[in-house]
Amino acid sequence: MEQQNHNQTESQNKLAVMPVGKLLFSLAMPAIAAQIVNLLYNMVDRIYIGHIPDIGPLALTGLGVTFPVITLISAFAALVGFGGAPRASIAMGKGDNETAEKILGNCVFTLVCLAAVLMGVFFAFAEPILYAFGASEETIVYALPYLRIYVLGTICVQITTGLNSFITAQGFSAVGMKTVMIGAGLNLVLDPVFIFVFGMGVQGAAVATVLSQAVSAIWVLRFLSSKKTTLRIRKNNLHFDFKIMAPALALGASPFIMQSTESLISVCFNTSLQKYGGDMAVGAMTILTSVMQVSLMPLSGLCQGMQPIVSFNYGAKNLDRVRKAFLITLVSCLGYATALWGLAMLFPRGLAGIFTSDEQLLSYAAWALRIYMGSTCLFGAQIACQQTFVAMGKAVQSLFLAALRKIILLVPLIYIMPLFFEDKVFGVFFAEPVADFLAVCATVTLFFSTVWKMMGPGKSVN
Repeated sequence: MEQQNHNQTESQNKLAVMPVGKLLFSLAMPAIAAQIVNLLYNMVDRIYIGHIPDIGPLALTGLGVTFPVITLISAFAALVGFGGAPRASIAMGKGDNETAEKILGNCVFTLVCLAAVLMGVFFAFAEPILYAFGASEETIVYALPYLRIYVLGTICVQITTGLNSFITAQGFSAVGMKTVMIGAGLNLVLDPVFIFVFGMGVQGAAVATVLSQAVSAIWVLRFLSSKKTTLRIRKNNLHFDFKIMAPALALGASPFIMQSTESLISVCFNTSLQKYGGDMAVGAMTILTSVMQVSLMPLSGLCQGMQPIVSFNYGAKNLDRVRKAFLITLVSCLGYATALWGLAMLFPRGLAGIFTSDEQLLSYAAWALRIYMGSTCLFGAQIACQQTFVAMGKAVQSLFLAALRKIILLVPLIYIMPLFFEDKVFGVFFAEPVADFLAVCATVTLFFSTVWKMMGPGKSVN
């Protein structure tokens, strides 16, 4: 008990009084490292599969067709974890750790229930779902076995992704980084063993991923049940309380939409590109999606470092620290996004070459990458503003912005833009930068006309 009180005092004092810049980067650097490692976690299957002799391009395209389902599984973890963790941080800022632990326990129960439902549905209906998501007769032979093995580990994804956010939300960002590093490191080792040594091919990649996620899930559960954490999983909190979960799920709706609509977007892109460009265009889209994640993962890590600072101090009614944390995050996100945009414009073949050695697919993807990432330099402002809405518990605004970019703008543009270009495939890819530009303008305008004014000197939380 004494050790727990010490951990609680140390983490809360740090969030309340440490200089904001130093605090942000002390929390963000492990989170960024974790996101980069997590990026490898997600990419390593694609890298190994894309380089399998003879079948690499088709196998990579088949793997790309499974992305919508994989993304949707992670999105449900975000719905619970990314909505519950900020609510727990705000409660901690108010000194109400009992409520924070109730939120944690309810989220554990909800994640397990969701995992059971998702696993059953996606395993039973895997084949028709993959055809609906853009699989062809040539690629389904790779997509179907990978997906059916992957969904068996759904509970591991839910636990690891959903509950790791509660670790970082308490200020234990180094522990959160270890969660990802353990799974990613194991996956990096197991992938070539199962794919090449055991000769399991695509199925081997799925087995390696599930085993790695299982180890990460065990790590998370052990930490959140130990005396080292401020908030602990307690048996009496493992149930569903609507009064506790409703606000958490409302707040989690924003990251859920951001991630789940990746599934919708993948379906829209894949079906349109299959229509206009065939398997080659769908394969290129798999590479573009992978490269784009390079921009999102480190930015997501930076915002993970920002979230407990903003949430805790918003709950403690210290808006000066909230404002400083946001400004540092905004400048950092813009700087990184601009650097990434320059890299994509100057060296598209180098980025695409990570995922394929097939010259035809490489040339196609390099051409498309410059189009697809045309507005990436502005995306830093989008994610900094949107994640600050989430950290402050502003469910309505964050939900609107999440829906705006993907559902309201990008989905229609994928079908509209080809009508204006002779090269239909160009029109499909061009929809992404157009949607990004419009979404950034709307997000920045909404942010600075609402919560930024509230953060002004002398303002208080109502």
